[in-house]
Amino acid sequence: MPNPRSLVLALVLTSSAAVAQEHRLNIQDGSIQSLVSTVAEITGRNFVLDPRVDDASVNIISNRAMTEDEIYELFLSVLKVHGFAAVPSGEYIKIMPDAVARQDAIPNVFQADNLGGDQLVTQVIEVQHVTATELVTLLRPLVPQNGHIIAHQASNVLVVSDRAANVNRLAQIIRRIDTVNEDDIEVIALSNANATEVVRALNQLVPPNGQSSAAPKAIADERTNSVLLSGDPGARLRLRTIISHLDTPIESGGATQVVYLRYASAESLLPILEGVSRSLAGAGEESPATIQAHDETNAVIITAPPAVYRSLAGVIRQLDIRRLQVMVEAVIAEVSNDFSRELGVQWQAASIDSLNDSGPVGGTNFRTNAGTGPGIINLTPTGTGESGLNLSGLGPGLNLGYLSGTINVPIGRDDRTGETIFQEVPQLSALVSAIDANADNNVLSTPSIVTLDHQEAVINVGQEVPFVTGQFTNTGANNSSVNPFQTITREDVGLTLTVTPHINAGETVILDISQEISSISPQALAVDLITNKREISTTVMVPDGGVLVLGGLIDDNVQETIQKVPGLGDIPVLGNLFRYRNTQTTKRNLMVFIRPRILQDEATQNAVTGAKYNFMRSRQQEVMEGYQGLAAPEALPLLPTLEEYRQQQDGDN
Repeated sequence: MPNPRSLVLALVLTSSAAVAQEHRLNIQDGSIQSLVSTVAEITGRNFVLDPRVDDASVNIISNRAMTEDEIYELFLSVLKVHGFAAVPSGEYIKIMPDAVARQDAIPNVFQADNLGGDQLVTQVIEVQHVTATELVTLLRPLVPQNGHIIAHQASNVLVVSDRAANVNRLAQIIRRIDTVNEDDIEVIALSNANATEVVRALNQLVPPNGQSSAAPKAIADERTNSVLLSGDPGARLRLRTIISHLDTPIESGGATQVVYLRYASAESLLPILEGVSRSLAGAGEESPATIQAHDETNAVIITAPPAVYRSLAGVIRQLDIRRLQVMVEAVIAEVSNDFSRELGVQWQAASIDSLNDSGPVGGTNFRTNAGTGPGIINLTPTGTGESGLNLSGLGPGLNLGYLSGTINVPIGRDDRTGETIFQEVPQLSALVSAIDANADNNVLSTPSIVTLDHQEAVINVGQEVPFVTGQFTNTGANNSSVNPFQTITREDVGLTLTVTPHINAGETVILDISQEISSISPQALAVDLITNKREISTTVMVPDGGVLVLGGLIDDNVQETIQKVPGLGDIPVLGNLFRYRNTQTTKRNLMVFIRPRILQDEATQNAVTGAKYNFMRSRQQEVMEGYQGLAAPEALPLLPTLEEYRQQQDGDN
């Protein structure tokens, strides 16, 4: 006879040769009897209803199709909610009240984890290392009122009768508690809970050590997420039971935690944590965690299940460490010597008195850099409308000559009168030039820089020199230039040190070094400026505080030039009068040394900083002691002592 209540039952059946049948079950204001009938039809099982099973109202909402086994699990859950249980009995399944079912022949199992979660079962659990009676006292609060747990002292076993899910949970807790304990200290590794939070809860349950000598002690090891227990065996057993109960998985998706970083950067740590989270999820699965970085507080915000969060927190603890610093000192020493010698004879003769006269003119001119004129004598006017002998063309060094009178040679016109300007020059000249030049150069540079481990640092001491890269001139009317311009680029000229240190376990430092020294050449023989450049780029390993030579340059260059008159210059002895010789010798020694120092702690950093600070202050004092200017010595700048400087800064803050 149909139930007078409103019953809505929807069955969606999909079947094929390879796919199991699936059903969608929706019941509104139905009865237990109607539900049993429907489940019997779907699963093919036979049910016998106890007369005490009342006509309770049942509501089931299903948003997806389910298999027969899933529908039967759902059926058992509905019975549990209404206080009923299903007890297998041969080919039939008896539906009876929960309290009566526990006294009936419910199935005995060896393991309850393979059965449905709401199936009534009885399991015998053997205990190896602890007393079963003690476990009953500890586990009783975890068993519901209708469940049963008893101990058999003779065989030291536990008999548990309850729903399969809770029986399986109790069995897992017993396995963790039932361990060999020969030492006074136990280490319990947690799988789901946080060790720090568990220890905080335990410390609120046990009295302080000062109140009871037998009170156990619990300590959290954050690195391994473990709890260390000490105390008498009975107390440790009680704590192990509580820990096992707390170390259970959480059904929800997890909580949100904010981790404040001390040394690492939240922005740089974010992609690493996201990669670890994806690896924990496995291939083809979405990341179980949501991770964000907060730059203002340098914090990482993590929303993840507890197990995933502990893995990420462990990665953060290992990466968020104080990084060592390295001070790198370089020594660049250069010694160069330029030596030149010149020796020669030049002749010059002329027999004309004016531009209208005719006569022989000749001579020798070997030194192209002796002066601005073409010969021995520079024919630059001494003044407008005046004449005179200008000897500025004579080269440096020893100049010996003989003048046999002078003649007037035209050198230009007067701008006011338009008359020709003449200058008196030797009629016959002979010049003997001898010069010995020696230039020494001694350069010492000691740049130093401090940087973090694995962090690149650059120090640049020099100037930005403009180099012409192009020019443009637009010629307008009357050959006048319109909007001329030049394009230039500025290059650093000076000393540049780029270094990246990598500290090894053996207190050695691997250095990625790029050292460049550049300067402007004094010779202007090119279209633009000429720069001298010396560069070293290498990777070396140096012990802490050791000194290593990076490289060097030893250059010995000799250039000798001989100029002579053909034929006359080859005559023995007399040929020296028609010969000019120039010898240049250049020697250059350049060495670069490097010395890294690991700044292990704050004391080492303060010692290095204080030494450099006091060195600069002592140099300022030396300048003040030797000062002879007009200003008072007290007006010269002087650093305060390092202690005074710190006190001053602390007072300003």
